[in-house]
Amino acid sequence: MLKGIIYIFIGLVLLFGYIKYIESRGIFFPLRDVETTPSFLHIPFEDVYIKTEDNIKINGWFIPKEGAKYTILFCHGNAGNIGNRLEKIILLREANVNIFIIDYRGYGKSQGRPTEQGLYLDAAAAYNYLLDKREIKAENIILYGESVGTAVIINLASTAKIAGLIAEGGFSTGRDMGREIYPFLPSFVFSNKFDSLSKIKNINEPKLFIHSRDDEIIPFSLAKKLFDTAGEPKQLKEIKGSHNSCFFDCREACLSCIKSFIEQLQGFR
Repeated sequence: MLKGIIYIFIGLVLLFGYIKYIESRGIFFPLRDVETTPSFLHIPFEDVYIKTEDNIKINGWFIPKEGAKYTILFCHGNAGNIGNRLEKIILLREANVNIFIIDYRGYGKSQGRPTEQGLYLDAAAAYNYLLDKREIKAENIILYGESVGTAVIINLASTAKIAGLIAEGGFSTGRDMGREIYPFLPSFVFSNKFDSLSKIKNINEPKLFIHSRDDEIIPFSLAKKLFDTAGEPKQLKEIKGSHNSCFFDCREACLSCIKSFIEQLQGFR
C-alpha cells in the first residue's frame, strides 16, 4: 500500500515537472544570432545595452526619425529576436516615430533566461532608459507590443505614464491561453499568469488593439475579451491573416490605423 502511494507521488511530481517544462518551452522561443540590423538597409541606429533592476544586461536598437515627436518602445513576440522584426520596424517608421526595440533576457545579445517577471523588468529598464538617457518625456512614449509583448507593455502601462499603447495580437491572460492550448489540464498548474485582463483596467491612456479574425494561435475571442475589459478611449482594428503574417498581409490597413491613432494622441492631453 505504502509503495503504491510512493509511486503515485513520484508520478505526480514527474507530471508536474513535465508540465512546467512544456509551459516554459511553449512560451519562449529565443534565437541568439541576430542576423540583420538596420545598417543592412542603410538606416541609422544606435546599438544600446542597458542594465535591468536585477542586473541583467539587455540589448536593443534605438532608431531615430528626424522630426519625430513620439517614440515607440517596441516589445516583440515570444520567438526569434529583434533582427526578425526589421521589416516591421521599417514600416512603423512611416508613422514618423523614433523606435526603441529591445531583446528580452535570453534573446539575441541579451543576457539571462526569459521568465514572465524578467520580461517585465526588461521593459521597465527600457522605459527608464528613454526617460533618463534619451530625455524623452513620458507623455511622448508609445508602447507597442506584439503577441506576448502585449502582456509586457500592458504590465508596464498599468503603472507608468505614457502617451498610449498599441497591442497587436494580444490575449487576456496566460491561463486563458493555457486552456486553449492544453484544454485537458487545470488552469492552476500554469505559473505564467500574463494577466493583462486585470491590469488593462488601470490604463486610462488611449489604446489601440489590432487582431486578426483568422489568428490560429491566439483566438480573436481572447483579444476581444481584453478589449471589452479595457476602459475608454480604445479602438479595435480587425484584420485578416495568420498570427505571424497578418500585419504584413494587411500592412496598409495596419499602418493607416496606427498613423491615425498617433495623430489622435496629440488631442488627448
